[in-house]
Amino acid sequence: MNDAPAPGPPDLAAVAAGIEQTNELLQRVLAKVSTTPSIHAVFADAGYVYAAMGRLVAGTEDRRAFDLDAEGLIEAFIDKARTIFPDSRLLRVYWYDGARRRLHTTEQQRIAELPDVKVRLGNLNANNQQKGVDSLIRTDLETLARHRAISDAVLVGGDEDLVSAVEAAQGYGARVHLWGIEALGGRNQADPLLWEVDSQRTFDLDFCKPYVTRRPLLYEAYGEGASAAGAAAAGPRPGREDVRFVGARIAAQWLVERGRETLAELLPGHPYLPGATDQELLVEAEGLLQHSLRGHADLRRALRDGFWDHLQAQF
Repeated sequence: MNDAPAPGPPDLAAVAAGIEQTNELLQRVLAKVSTTPSIHAVFADAGYVYAAMGRLVAGTEDRRAFDLDAEGLIEAFIDKARTIFPDSRLLRVYWYDGARRRLHTTEQQRIAELPDVKVRLGNLNANNQQKGVDSLIRTDLETLARHRAISDAVLVGGDEDLVSAVEAAQGYGARVHLWGIEALGGRNQADPLLWEVDSQRTFDLDFCKPYVTRRPLLYEAYGEGASAAGAAAAGPRPGREDVRFVGARIAAQWLVERGRETLAELLPGHPYLPGATDQELLVEAEGLLQHSLRGHADLRRALRDGFWDHLQAQF
């Protein structure tokens, strides 16, 4: 026979105190989560970008037949992502390309010098085909998602091999958004990739046109060894201070033509300009300088510096 006393009534005060303590802890956790900024990153397969934009705008995938304003395009990607994720911060843009023995070309060096851009190189085989790029994308995407370094990933590409990268990132809670280039008369992105991602966006011909320039005369006259550097050598290269002055001059002109309120709206985006505005600045500067600034990252930065310097002095 068990003579142990029956358990007494629960201590309601202690239970209430425990519930209150738990609620306070939950409130602190939720407050911390709500104030933690979202972070996004852009993962761009340069091989896909060159091939798709070259085919759409210049009618060819051969990189030697056209120039791609990679700096301007990357700025446009950053601007578009800022619009889509207004409450998120950019981690960086990853630019994946191929190179023989993984040695940067001059163009890749210029891209690598851009702020918030990381160039990652795979190998380039004898047939100019990229090798190892998909695995680099998967590694970066999965690692950042696993460590909760990003909440949203923008993937610019179309290869079916990227499906596993998307699945891995999603498994760690990241959302993956697929961006592509318009394909005339078909698709240039694998169906399984389109099915797997969280959202899709396609850039059309009007968006792509400003960033692709076909070089028919140079390419046809001098053959496959011709380059954009040969075309640029036709005229004297302006100095950084000259370009900076032109940037300030254009800003002053725009203030008169467009009004202070319009340009004041650009200030919160410093040091970035919206893609359309950046292209207008570039085209107008090239007209004044009578020299192409495409492919000259240092001069493009000098142009923007001059533009921003004048604007910030006025506000």
